[in-house]
Amino acid sequence: MTQPPHSSGLLTGILAGILLGGAWAPALGADVPGALPLKAARADHAFDWSGLYIGGHAGYGGGSLGPGTNSLPQQGVFFPHSITGLIGGYQAGYNLQLPANWLIGVEADISFTSPLDRPKLVAAPFNTTFDYFATARGRVGYAFGTWLPYVTGGVAWGRTHIDLNDAAGNTIDTKARMHLGWVAGTGLEFALGGGWSGKVEYNYIDLGPRTYGLGDVPLADVTASAKVHAVKLGLNYRLWDSPPWTSGSTIKPPKLPESTDWNVHGQTTLITQGYPSFRSPYQGMNSLPGAGRTRETWTVGAFLGWRLWEGGEFYFNPELAQGFGIGSTLGLAGFSNGEAQKGGAEYPKFRAQRYFFRQTFGLGGEQEDVADAANQLPGKRDIDRITVTVGRFAVGDYFDGNAYAKDPRADFMNWAMWSSAAYDFPADLPGFTRGAVVELNRKDWAVRAGLFQVPSQPNSDVLTFKTGGAVVEFEERHAIFSQPGKLRVGVFANRGNTGNYRDVLGISSANPGLDINDIVIGERRERSKYGFYVNAEQQVATDVGIFARASWNDGQSEILSFTDIDRSVSGGVSIKGSYWGRPADTFALGGAVNGLSNAHRDFLAAGGKGLLIGDGRLNYGNERILETYYAVALSKAFTFTADYQLIVNPAYNADRGPVSIFSGRLHGEF
Repeated sequence: MTQPPHSSGLLTGILAGILLGGAWAPALGADVPGALPLKAARADHAFDWSGLYIGGHAGYGGGSLGPGTNSLPQQGVFFPHSITGLIGGYQAGYNLQLPANWLIGVEADISFTSPLDRPKLVAAPFNTTFDYFATARGRVGYAFGTWLPYVTGGVAWGRTHIDLNDAAGNTIDTKARMHLGWVAGTGLEFALGGGWSGKVEYNYIDLGPRTYGLGDVPLADVTASAKVHAVKLGLNYRLWDSPPWTSGSTIKPPKLPESTDWNVHGQTTLITQGYPSFRSPYQGMNSLPGAGRTRETWTVGAFLGWRLWEGGEFYFNPELAQGFGIGSTLGLAGFSNGEAQKGGAEYPKFRAQRYFFRQTFGLGGEQEDVADAANQLPGKRDIDRITVTVGRFAVGDYFDGNAYAKDPRADFMNWAMWSSAAYDFPADLPGFTRGAVVELNRKDWAVRAGLFQVPSQPNSDVLTFKTGGAVVEFEERHAIFSQPGKLRVGVFANRGNTGNYRDVLGISSANPGLDINDIVIGERRERSKYGFYVNAEQQVATDVGIFARASWNDGQSEILSFTDIDRSVSGGVSIKGSYWGRPADTFALGGAVNGLSNAHRDFLAAGGKGLLIGDGRLNYGNERILETYYAVALSKAFTFTADYQLIVNPAYNADRGPVSIFSGRLHGEF
């Protein structure tokens, strides 16, 4: 969803059309046989709500699935966990405003729940989970100009499922049921400008009971009966006042003027990956399966920005993610899909991925234009400036940038290609953290520093400031033979609750009957990990660029957040299609080599498991990756990418592989 560009010419044309329509409609109707009558504009140019719209919403839900259902806690983030946690989804509808300002309409929506709040999980023989709920409703309201209070009601349906667990809490079977019921509620919608409107809405949803027969599990019959209270904040965009096939038959009053103090953008990315069977004489729980696999991930998100005051901005990025990485996102240190860490669910899960405040302090002097973009409001700013950002975001939003290898939605997909892979950047499971970044920008250089929360333990979704992570980056901008380039150098340090490889190996050697992975859990302490990265990009000719990265960490303790890599080098070339008459297309070729410290190798060889890897034993070899892709522009909004990756020594194991991974990616930006 992109905010339509403001056009004074278009507004003038609409006004002229209203005047002409009012003055000449009778004459035109008389002169043209069969002409449709034109609706006269209101004399007061009152705002009219009529039309078809689409939109999205985010909010919070609570309620009950019924007694004895052992409902799983879903993440509430700012609010208590509940059967739904935070919710998010889409809606579409049609309004018809009547002459006396009454409005009737219809709307359908679907809402998805948040991921599991793992720290609040209580072990049980079975657990019940809400997957989604949807409604189809009528709306009746009364328009007070640009404000529309309304009541709503209709039918509702949804899906729950029950997981049957073994004594260790592992899921051994799943049963699902669909529910049908009713919904009632009330809301307030208000015009924002252009075709946009915002709304706040409350729904009470009562879904009919469904009974699960659980066989030999205690309480063999369990009845789930969902009752949900949901509060939603929504954003709608009116597609048209009248259907396109009746264009010219109805003339409406002008919409509200648009504002440069807020913007809306969106994206959607579908990635399908697969590989044929490869050589695999043995494999462990964290191995990429030797038999061929095909999996997919899908994300869709919005980027909402508000200008609060001069230099002050707030941004919110809600996102839905669905699907799985191949091999359950295990078995490769340089994993093949940069979106896979957000998945892990059969149905979409909602997360409030980014919410942050940004304050820019201009230092005077020369200014530059700022384009309208995701997480960027249009306008002007001083080139010399200090910027402070506080909130939740991804470390990669501000550090380790690169024009040719940075975004797995648009360029290289492999983790070791779009990042300095040995930087174990602070992040929760989907790759985000909370913290603060300060940047001083000059025309030819910039320096930025950040302090962030880290996970409470390796691969945890719980962030904490009891320990923390920090990074400082220097960026230099230059030109070589009039071709622009950048060099970034960063140093980082994290302090987290991790196990030391040598300490764990020593205990394992003295107590061979103990499982080394049980030892590492018991030996976790607050420990530091530090390292550096170097990141270069250089345009060598028009629409041709090259890039290179090198990164290193000390490799003495467990990886906390990102992936099992202690040293990495990567590089490649990117070429735009202007050379063959397709200027919006891109061809790229690159490669990466990943390695481990000696202590990390010995830990894996002894049967240890990392965040993503661990075959049970190890014939060590550097993990080597070749990736190439061709991205073809289908339209201004959509791009399709064909991608191939060859990974030699997957998870550093020369006994396994190589593996060829084929990918198709459809990406849209609005």
